[in-house]
Amino acid sequence: MSLSLPDRAARVSVQAEDFDLGAEVAALRAGDPRVGAVCAFVGTVRDRHVAEGGAAGSVRAMELEHYPGMTEKAIEAMIDEAHRRFDILGVRVVHRVGALAPQDQIMMVAVTSAHRGESFQACEFLMDYLKTQAPFWKKEDTPEGGRWVDARVADDEALARWGIRARNA
Repeated sequence: MSLSLPDRAARVSVQAEDFDLGAEVAALRAGDPRVGAVCAFVGTVRDRHVAEGGAAGSVRAMELEHYPGMTEKAIEAMIDEAHRRFDILGVRVVHRVGALAPQDQIMMVAVTSAHRGESFQACEFLMDYLKTQAPFWKKEDTPEGGRWVDARVADDEALARWGIRARNA
């Protein structure tokens, strides 16, 4: 599916401000009578982290950093790949940066299609891709001090099921 430049520009937003899922989904669906399904995922900041070995720790806040321009371009490429793999109509990704507290919304992926199966699959594919390949750096504020969040083996394995090897593996 070929998208015009205005449509492409509206697919990705990296921002410090919070977002309204209902408004984002309404805008994604607006004026497209082909849409029969919408799948949306919203990630939030947890008050704890779980390390690879299973040890849990408390999180007071999280700081997210990115490279402006590079991050949006990488996410656009992920969306293009989702369009190649799945029969979907539209995608909207919003990812926040800056200081966030537990329970804050951190990101969302919304996908529209004619039927639910394609929306579910494309949304899950994009989440697996974003989790491992989007150029964001996360630092957690814990009682022990700040700690950078490393890539997890489980996230790389989730991406591998789509036939993609994580660049950080």
